Amino acid sequence: MRRLILILMLIPVLLFGQEKQQVEEQDKPKEPPKIKLAEKQILRSGNDLYKQERYVDAEVKYKKALKKNPYYETAGFNLGNAVYEQGRYEEALPQYDMVSKSARDQKTRASAFHNQGNVMMKQKQYAQAIDAYKKSLILNPTDEETRYNLALAQKLLEDEQQNQNNENNDQNQDQNQDQNQDQNQDQNQDQNSENQDQGDNQQKDKEQDDGQDNQDPNKDNNQGDQEKKNQQPQPNKLSDQQIEQLLEAMNNEENKTQQKVNAKKARGKKVNQEKDW
Repeated sequence: MRRLILILMLIPVLLFGQEKQQVEEQDKPKEPPKIKLAEKQILRSGNDLYKQERYVDAEVKYKKALKKNPYYETAGFNLGNAVYEQGRYEEALPQYDMVSKSARDQKTRASAFHNQGNVMMKQKQYAQAIDAYKKSLILNPTDEETRYNLALAQKLLEDEQQNQNNENNDQNQDQNQDQNQDQNQDQNQDQNSENQDQGDNQQKDKEQDDGQDNQDPNKDNNQGDQEKKNQQPQPNKLSDQQIEQLLEAMNNEENKTQQKVNAKKARGKKVNQEKDW
C-alpha cells in the first residue's frame, strides 16, 4: 500500500520534469542546415560588391543566397548591412532582429544587437539604441565600439531631455512675461488717461485766468510752460521684477545656444556603422 502511494506521488514530478525538458528543447534554436559551397560562393560575391560600395548589387547577391538557404545567418546579417548603407533603415532592422534571435553564436548575436542600435541612432531613438547596445555588451562585454556607442547614445538622450525641459521653461517664462507686460501696459494707459484729464482741466483753468488777469503776461507764459511740462506723460519705467525677468531670459538664451553647440559636437563624432563579419 505504501509503495502504491509513493508511486502515485512520484508520477506528477516525473511528468513535470518531462514537460520542462520539452519546453527547453523547443526554446533552443534548431540546428540550421549545412551551408553548401554554392551558397558560400554567392555570399562571397556579395561581400566583394559590398567592399566596392556597390550596395544594391550586393543586396541582390545576399537575397539570392537567402533564397537558396533561408537559415543562412551570415547572408541575413550582411543583407541588413547592404540595406542600411542605402539608407533604408526600416528594412535593415528586421534582418538584424532575425539574426539576434536565431544565431547560435553569441558574438554573432552581439553584432546584430550592435547594428540594431545603430539603426535606432539614425532614427534618433536614443532610448531604444541604449537598450540594443546594452544587450550587445551582455553578449560581448569586451567590444569597445559598442561601449563607445552606448556612451554616445546616453549623452544624446540626456541632451535631448535637457533641451526639452529648457523649451518648456522658456514657454512658461514667455507666457508670464507677456502677462506682466499686458498688465503694465494697462496700468500705463490708465495713468496716461488720468494725466490727460488733469492736463485738460489745467488748460481750462489757465484760459480762464488769462481772460481775467493780463497784468503779468510773462509770469503767465512761464507758468504755462511749466504746466505743459507737467502735462507730458512720463516714459514707461521698468519695474525691478521686469528687469530681473529680462536678465533671466538673456541667461537662458545664452545657455540654450551653448547646449546647441555641444550637441553638434556630439553628433559629429563617429558612430561605427559596421562590424566585421
